[in-house]
Amino acid sequence: MHTALPALLAIAAAFFVAFGSGIRQQATMLSPRITVRWLVGAAVAFFGFALQMLALALGSVLLVQPLMVLSVLFALPIDRWLTDRVPSRVQWLWGVLLTIGVVLFVAFADPVPARTGRHRWVIILVTTLLLLILAAMVVWAERSRRAPRALLYGTVAGSLFGIAAVLMSDVGKRLSHPVELLQHPPVYLFLVLIGAAIAAQQRAFGSGNLQQSFPAMVVAEPVVSMAMGLALLGEKLDRHDWRTGVAIGGLVLLVVGVLQLSRLSAARSDQAAVHAR
Repeated sequence: MHTALPALLAIAAAFFVAFGSGIRQQATMLSPRITVRWLVGAAVAFFGFALQMLALALGSVLLVQPLMVLSVLFALPIDRWLTDRVPSRVQWLWGVLLTIGVVLFVAFADPVPARTGRHRWVIILVTTLLLLILAAMVVWAERSRRAPRALLYGTVAGSLFGIAAVLMSDVGKRLSHPVELLQHPPVYLFLVLIGAAIAAQQRAFGSGNLQQSFPAMVVAEPVVSMAMGLALLGEKLDRHDWRTGVAIGGLVLLVVGVLQLSRLSAARSDQAAVHAR
């Protein structure tokens, strides 16, 4: 299966998602209300999601989702352009390490698209259990005063985007048949999940602690989607020799790089918000 086109689409999607998120974040810092600037950012991010859906329709979850984390890297020059904040050397260092991790995983993992997958009832059962766990996290965040609300909502938002990404892979393959698409139940579950993910994302941003919410949000999406791709969709890594070890090492470097970049970016955003106040 050709991987160049879905890979390029995923990289473009990561850029537009980062660009749209940057505009929305800047708009939220200027005003808590939904403004024209916020709507523009949402439209740009939606275009990124559309490219991600197309990439998932043409490629595997294990190929597309690691490339989507490049949005954290793209956020550095975008933030520089939007806010005049110059990224630190440490941020650029972790950006380079993140890129190396992505390249190692994509080059050596050789992900194989799903051929048969699991039975539909297994997918429904696991998805339902995940949603119940996420609902319990929301209840805990709302009812407990000691709950780390930003962390919980960040995890919920990222996990919902991850589940939606898996559904994207299925929905995207039916785009050429609009009538069949409208009769496909996962389409409506996908729309509900996207809406819930955006609501949880805004709730996480509203908690005022980006250092907890942003890293959890960015890491949860690829982890959940890749785990579901392996466990439920029948995707797998085609090689089982030293190259698989290199790919796993790249995946670990990718996750660590995302965590560090997210933490550093969230810290700078918190400092900027305090300065603005």
